[in-house]
Parts: sequence; C-alpha cells; structure tokens
Amino acid sequence: MSQLDSNIGKLESYLARFRDTGIRNRIAGADVAGGAGVFQTISPVDKGVICDVAHGTAADIDAAAQAARQAFAEWRDLPAVQRKKILIRIAEGIEARAEEIALCECWDTGQAYKFMSKAALRGAENFRYFADQVVQARDGQHLQSPTLMNVTTRVPIGPVGVITPWNTPFMLSTWKIAPALAAGCTVVHKPAEASPLTARLLVEIAEEAGLPPGVLNTVNGFGDEAGKALCEHPAIRAIAFVGESRTGSLITKQGADTLKRNHLELGGKNPVIVFEDADLERALDAVIFMIYSINGERCTSSSRLLIQDSIRDDFEARLIERINNIKVGHPLDPTTEIGPLVSEEHFNKVTSYFDIATKEGATIAAGGEPVGEEGYFIRPTLFTDARNDMRIAQEEIFGPVLTSIPFTTEAEALALANDTAYGLTGYLWTNDLTRALRFTDRLEAGMIWVNSENVRHLPTPFGGVKASGIGRDGGDWSFEFYMEQKHIGFATGSHKITKLGAL
Repeated sequence: MSQLDSNIGKLESYLARFRDTGIRNRIAGADVAGGAGVFQTISPVDKGVICDVAHGTAADIDAAAQAARQAFAEWRDLPAVQRKKILIRIAEGIEARAEEIALCECWDTGQAYKFMSKAALRGAENFRYFADQVVQARDGQHLQSPTLMNVTTRVPIGPVGVITPWNTPFMLSTWKIAPALAAGCTVVHKPAEASPLTARLLVEIAEEAGLPPGVLNTVNGFGDEAGKALCEHPAIRAIAFVGESRTGSLITKQGADTLKRNHLELGGKNPVIVFEDADLERALDAVIFMIYSINGERCTSSSRLLIQDSIRDDFEARLIERINNIKVGHPLDPTTEIGPLVSEEHFNKVTSYFDIATKEGATIAAGGEPVGEEGYFIRPTLFTDARNDMRIAQEEIFGPVLTSIPFTTEAEALALANDTAYGLTGYLWTNDLTRALRFTDRLEAGMIWVNSENVRHLPTPFGGVKASGIGRDGGDWSFEFYMEQKHIGFATGSHKITKLGAL
C-alpha cells in the first residue's frame, strides 16, 4: 500500500464521525445546533461534501459571548500554575492527535501534507511557549517618584473574539487562542467557513485537557452574520483577526460603537529583493519556497520578485526550470508540493489573473493554467516582463503566483518595494552589510528577513504596517493585546496637596 493510500484510509476513519453527526457549535462545553441550520464544507480535492456544519447566527454568538463572560472570572482567577498545566496538556493533546489534525486540514483546505504534517506540531509549540509565559504574564514595574511608590501590573482584558482564516487554520488558531488563554481571557472563536474541521478538533482537545466549559467556545458561520455579531457584541472586549485587509476595515467599523480593541493581521504584497551580490543559489531556494509552499496561500508569501537587471535573465531562467518541476498533486501524497486551492471562489479569483496579466502586457513564463478537471488545482505560475503599476504587482492574488519586476539601482529597488498599499513583510538578499542596514531601515514593512526566508521565532513581534494590519503578535506583544495595563500609586509620605475652596 502506498503512503497516499494509507493516508486516505486514515482520513476516512477520522472523517466518519463528522459525516454522521456533522460539526456543531461548541458553547459552554455543550454541542449546539446552528440557529440557521447547517451549511456544507466542501473538499477542494474532489469538490465533494465533507459534512454538514452548524450555521451560526447572532443568537449563537450571543450565547457564546455570555458563556465566555460567565466563565471569565473563574478562569482569570485560577492560579497561574494551574492554567499553565492545562495549556501544557492541550499541547500534549495536539501532539497526540497531530496526524488526525494534519490529514483533516489537508482535505478541508487542499494544503499539501508535506507542510500540514508540521502545522499541528507548530500549534502545540504555540501552547507550550505561552504556557511558559503564564506565571510572569501579569508582572509589572516599580517606578519610584519623590512622593509615590508607583507599581504597574497587567490584568486580562476579558472575553475576546478570535476570527481565523482558511489558510493553515489550525496553526493560526493556536497562534491567537494560546496567548489569550494564557493571559486569562475567555474566547469565542469563529473559524473560517471554508475550513471548520480542525477548529472542532481544537476545542475537543482543550476540553479533554481540562479547560473549563465556556472558556473556549466555537461558533461556525459566515462573516456577514456571525462574524459581524461577534465584532459588535458588547461583552466581547477585543477582536483578534487574521484575513484580508477589506475585512479588517469592516471589523474596525463594526467594533467602533463598543470601542473594541482590535488586532488585525491582514494582507500583503510582499517584495523579495535580490541584488547581484547575493548568494543566488540560496536566494533562488528562498524565492521559490516563500511563494509556492502552502499553495501560495499565506499573507507573508513573497509574491513580488524585484530582481536586479544584471542577473535577471539567468535568475528567471533558473526560476522557470524549478517552477516547472514543482509537483502538483493529491495533498495527502507526501511527495506533493502544491495541492488544490481552497474553494471554487478562490480558484476563480486566482485564475482570473492569468488573463489580467496577459492584457496588462506581462508574460506568463510558467504555469498560468488549471490542472485536471477534478478539484481546484492550478500550475505554479510566474509572470515576467511586469511593471510595478500592473494589477498583478499591486493586488494580493493569494495563490502560487509570482510576479517578477526588474530594477537597476538600489534607490529604484527601494521605491518599487515601498510602492504598494501593503507593508507586511520584506525579504532582502545581499551580501553588502551596509546596504542591508540602509535598505531595511527605509523599507516599509513590519517584518523583514535578510538573506533568509520567513523563519518564525515566537518571542518576536509579528505584524504589518499600512494596509497590512494593526498591532503585533508574539511574545510579550500578545499579552499587551490581551491584557490591560494597571497603575497603582502608593503615597510614601504626607506630600502637599493643593487646597481648593479652603478659607
């Protein structure tokens, strides 16, 4: 039996229960039907129905928010060492079910097992990391002044909403939920409607690990109803969102009346800038990895290649050769490097750029076509002869599509890199240290890697500028979002107090 056949067999056993019962909302530790009935989640691999999913409404969000509010005080006041133990048990539960999580996620999203086999373990790593931070999360400072002993502390902000996307949904859910729980917040989670499977697995694992009912609630549904209700609900103190910039703007508006705190991790049109003095072999590997892994469906993908014209022809020729060798196939085949796009809607969006590129005058140097008739597969694509003012260079395509743009000078490269509405990440390849220091100082991006692909280090801040978002995740930055600063001043003597109205 091949590894593909084995994985398909295991997947069937994992999916059997969902096909029987569907996926229900989980509120206050109980399964709850959706107020609007059900919708269906579809696999992009064969366009077949996976199972029914509870169609949550504003009433379901209200029930979940009330459950989170009722559970908040007990979870907030639970000793830090006990919360730490629960988070560690969640990490252990994720590790024990890593294969199930990976296979279900592949089938639900189309992501290749080559990458999703590690996503669950990264989720466990998120819980372990923030478990280790729990004990000192509320620590503050002692700030002496002439008349006061000033101390600061942090307290959890309260019930929060977490809205996660369909690309690597399990890992991104843990990225938000783990620090929220570690901070002492309770959570209402609305997963993306296109990928609900692993959100269900996460809440199961958390409750089996001892998380009290109501601390983590999951409501499935659509953004214009369940998502909107979550952002508007007065019991929800903050919204952590990952998704496209247009939706981030809507979330800001929806939360305005309740003065909601928002953390928005939004889109990107990220440049990878390759100078002629770079290690071109490593740069080639990184350029390919950062746009074609994860099906190109990630916000930090390097979707614009800015290549110095002195090396352009040779670099693009080698790029085309490598792209044409990337294996597109069944996501449960361990040798597959690119699986299908997540949905018909997204497939139509990505493939529409093939015609747009041609009409704009760019060259489709590789790919640019669907693969097969079953599922939402496309070939990895490269656009060359492009200009930075083209739509293919300005709009987030969010697929395995790279646009190559030449430059001559450092000043031109910097201007091209910054000429976009987005500012999430940037990747710079050069062996000139002075140039690297100068360029990164002026590059408009929240995160920059020099001579490296995106290597995530959990204590570092993650987030963008401009249309790429507001706020930062990671390390203590996550606690700054999920917690409120509190200052207390203790008088150290009888300092003079100005008298008003005294005779």
